[in-house]
Amino acid sequence: METVALQEIGTAVGKEVEVRGWAYNVRSSGSIAFLQLRDGTGRIQAVVSKKEVDEASWAAATEATIESSVAVTGLVKAEPRSPTGFELQARSVTLLQKAEEYPIGKKEHGVDFLQEVRHLWLRTPRQEAIMRVRNEIEFALREFFYQRGFLLADSPIFTPNAVEGTSDLFEVQYFDRKAYLSQSGQLYQEATSAALGKTYCFGPTFRSEKSKTRRHLTEFWMLEAEASFMDWEQNMQLQEDMLVFVLRRVLDRRAEDLKLLERDTAPLRVAAEGKFPRVDYDDAVKQLHSLGSDIADDDDLGADDETILTKQYDRPVFIHHYPAVVKAFYMKPDAARPTRALCSDLLAPEGYGEISGGSQRIDDLALLEQRIREHQLPMEAFAWYRDLRRYGSVPHSGFGLGLERTVSWICGLEHVREAIPFARTLHRLEP
Repeated sequence: METVALQEIGTAVGKEVEVRGWAYNVRSSGSIAFLQLRDGTGRIQAVVSKKEVDEASWAAATEATIESSVAVTGLVKAEPRSPTGFELQARSVTLLQKAEEYPIGKKEHGVDFLQEVRHLWLRTPRQEAIMRVRNEIEFALREFFYQRGFLLADSPIFTPNAVEGTSDLFEVQYFDRKAYLSQSGQLYQEATSAALGKTYCFGPTFRSEKSKTRRHLTEFWMLEAEASFMDWEQNMQLQEDMLVFVLRRVLDRRAEDLKLLERDTAPLRVAAEGKFPRVDYDDAVKQLHSLGSDIADDDDLGADDETILTKQYDRPVFIHHYPAVVKAFYMKPDAARPTRALCSDLLAPEGYGEISGGSQRIDDLALLEQRIREHQLPMEAFAWYRDLRRYGSVPHSGFGLGLERTVSWICGLEHVREAIPFARTLHRLEP
């Protein structure tokens, strides 16, 4: 008997097959039982008729509880009334494990409770859809960079120093010395891109900032790309091309999941056209003032400012030339405007705010060392990083994309905690 994954059930119409999975809903009416099954790839209803199965199968069908694991053999039939378009007419049912009373019922549950049982919450249709979209985004990103000639060069998780200041680092004991969980793989990408031309890394990063906003996690995934001989404007174009590629892939392949999430795809289709506006920081501040923001000149944009600003555009927008004083030490100043950095943040529309940020890097050793001192960072910790400016330094640029923020925007989520399988936040370390 052929075992079929439910995502491929349409290829087995008229055939007898075996389906293995879990009963996410069970009901019976006299001589007929209905098992709604899921296997991680799709869902289907199995109809079990008492007169068409043996006693053991009937007993298994009627004893099954929500989330019991089962194996069902039966005839696959087209069924227009079914949400999936198919139905399974059962021939036999095997109860693999009878689940205890399931803690997630049909009633409305609070987010705190659902986070406590996240390992089970993941089994619901909404969470499955989010994870499928996340998976599509991750593979689309990897394919985009593969097509563009970037090499995957993973950066370490243990680091001896901070990338963007020391206030939000997780400190760990590393044998006889202190180390930190990585805030970013960027500095190492500058080294690998100097060796290989164009590289990227894709992995977990950590921030210990005590933030409770809907945009923050303490552990999150970032894609960070770096390229030699790429300037800040080419860097913006690369980010736009990347996001357009991802959006088109998701809209094409995950349309049903977006529909299940009740995501209005019209804004995503507009964004998939590209042509992202480029707005100078000074102009953005003027615009914010006209919209009622009290942002001060030379302040970084806060979440509220980003929300206000992005609601003025129908697609992602780049804000560039931020004040150098509010940005990281490695960002190159504009020669024509030394108080401004050759950097940009990409803000998603609909109030979602920053999803990626990048810059052209300082390629002059003396200026880099000056900036390290200004930021009161330990010079010795950056010895290897400074070497990159001693041996064949070239103009280079890069950026980091926050995966969970991107998933949240594309899926239309209220909070990033749903955009990752197991969220780590200020007060959550389990499950």
